[in-house]
Amino acid sequence: MSQKGRHSEQEKPETRGRSRGVLLATGFVVLVATGGLAAASTTGPVRHLLAIGPDDGGAPPTTLAVPATTTAPLPTVVSISPHPGSGGVASNTPVTIVLSRPPAPGAPVPTLTPPVPGQWSVNGTTLTFIPTGRYQPWSKEEITLPVGLAATSATVSFSVQGVSVLRSEQLLAELGYLPVGFTSPDGQPGLESEPTVASSVSPTAEPGSFSWRFSNIPSSLTSQWAPGQDNVVLQGAVMQFESDYGLIDDGVVGPAVWQALAQAVASRQMDGSPYDYLVVSEAIPEQLSVWRDGDYIFSTPVNTGVAGAVTALGTFPVYARYLTTTMTGTDPDGYHYVAPDVPWVAYFNGGDAVHGYPRASYGWPQSNGCVELPLSNAQVVYGMDPIGTLVTVE
Repeated sequence: MSQKGRHSEQEKPETRGRSRGVLLATGFVVLVATGGLAAASTTGPVRHLLAIGPDDGGAPPTTLAVPATTTAPLPTVVSISPHPGSGGVASNTPVTIVLSRPPAPGAPVPTLTPPVPGQWSVNGTTLTFIPTGRYQPWSKEEITLPVGLAATSATVSFSVQGVSVLRSEQLLAELGYLPVGFTSPDGQPGLESEPTVASSVSPTAEPGSFSWRFSNIPSSLTSQWAPGQDNVVLQGAVMQFESDYGLIDDGVVGPAVWQALAQAVASRQMDGSPYDYLVVSEAIPEQLSVWRDGDYIFSTPVNTGVAGAVTALGTFPVYARYLTTTMTGTDPDGYHYVAPDVPWVAYFNGGDAVHGYPRASYGWPQSNGCVELPLSNAQVVYGMDPIGTLVTVE
């Protein structure tokens, strides 16, 4: 009696599958076709044909090698947009990643650093991130492809464009730091249409128009204002804003200024101080006049620089102030001086400053380049020339 799955010595050899064996006189089996499994019995031991190997006299294998179960290889990255390393990317640009095949179900999504609100979606082989917030201007945004999404994990980056001059002017005008205001196309104050969340304030210029906030504006001031262009009027406004918010008052809109500016706009923190402007005339008798919000409110005789140490003509913003300070320098005749306790000092151009200084008279060139005022008048003007105040010497 035979056992299931085995042959006794009395049973005929049989073939299975599509292979056919021909029994030769020598006792060997010859396979004339393949495509299935075949087995035969001869006078020798029974062996599975697929297991035949070198006859080393050892026992035949009892099991077949079964290939391990494999999964489909992870996709590769075909392209990333914005292109890695690119610069000047707009603050609301989508991120697109194209893979060689659709990602596996449950595969992790990429991450962005710094994080920004938004949503990933998958459409076939394409992953798309649509930001609902904005990338920070001037930032480097990193995209990390995690392990399990693609065959190779990686981190790439792109640079975000900064804030335009025009947009800086719009926001500073809305907050009252410029002598111009900004209105939306419907004639409403621009600030009313701004978001109340700082991260949603757009760094891109909005439609609208500028107009002068005051009447009787000196031509020396209006001639230096140009929307969308770097100018000293904008520089002074930025410096005053920086001073108000405890930032380095260099007059440059960078990441720190932008964050403070967006927060001020979102919280509607208007500048409550008046707009002051100082005009120094070198016509004899020399004088300094303070213009505020449409009117000249104060005037005083002054002294400017002598030949060899003239006070430079032009318009400059006040960049440093001291209640008192020690001034040192060298007169045109070579005399080196040290003047302690000089009061009510506001530097506006290199070593030139508006300050108090005792003289027998005022109204003509007597200084080493500074604008000297009678002491009592200097104290009054000191309350009108904060950081960023423009001083025009003409």
